[in-house]
Amino acid sequence: MRQFATITVIGRDKTGVIARVTAFLFQQMANIEALEEQVTRGQFSMTLQASWPNSDCRAAALRAGLDQLAQQLGMEIKIRFTEPNRRQRFAIMVTKEWHCFDALLTAHHRREIKADPVLVLGNRPDLAPLARKFSLPFARIPWTDRARAEARALRLLEEQGIDFVVLARFMKILSPNFVWRFKNKIINIHPSLLPSFPGPQAYRQAYESGVKIAGVTAHFVSMRLDEGPIIAQGSFQIRPGMTLKDIIARGQQIEADVLVKAVKLYLGKHLDVYWGVVKEV
Repeated sequence: MRQFATITVIGRDKTGVIARVTAFLFQQMANIEALEEQVTRGQFSMTLQASWPNSDCRAAALRAGLDQLAQQLGMEIKIRFTEPNRRQRFAIMVTKEWHCFDALLTAHHRREIKADPVLVLGNRPDLAPLARKFSLPFARIPWTDRARAEARALRLLEEQGIDFVVLARFMKILSPNFVWRFKNKIINIHPSLLPSFPGPQAYRQAYESGVKIAGVTAHFVSMRLDEGPIIAQGSFQIRPGMTLKDIIARGQQIEADVLVKAVKLYLGKHLDVYWGVVKEV
């Protein structure tokens, strides 16, 4: 049996960070399973996956050593241990549209989603009653100040031991500072067949452009708006005479189905992200 962990490193870019972190992990008998780093506007971000034989994993020493290294580098370093056979815990982020949120909770109630929703975060109070219906805690976080809102959300996610996040029509943009802490672990649903029609008015853009086929896209959230690796898509024909209201109603039905499908694919460990493209394995 092996122990697995994900380590995130975030801070101002500087020389030698990767070498310092990996050297420490090698000293701790770690095997580096995967490593991805990026520098965006002078901000360094790295996500690293490591494993140990259970007999070699000393969690307390790892945490203490990484905390000391974080102070030396002037960066944030976090480690999250994961157990391959443990049911994952996820958070759902919402605004006011209920259809995707309800579909996720209904699928979980029917035991179709083999993970546990443990927290609902909303920038509005609209969906608190639906969360209570399914006995889930609801935390309202106003998004007027994004930095403060994201800091509070991240604290709650860490306190609850969240493994991944689902955006069920959450109508706010997440910063790179947030996204890098859950690299390829934030699933979003967008109301268009990406890369066409990014942004908040996708159905209107499709209607005004006169397209004959519209659809939705479930994808991992990345640094760029509505450009993350695609997990699943669904489409429908726009028939003559369909109004914008008709298109939105049909699209919302498919949004719910495709988002649930994406979560199932993610949990089934059938996905791998390679050079920004999701491949089923």
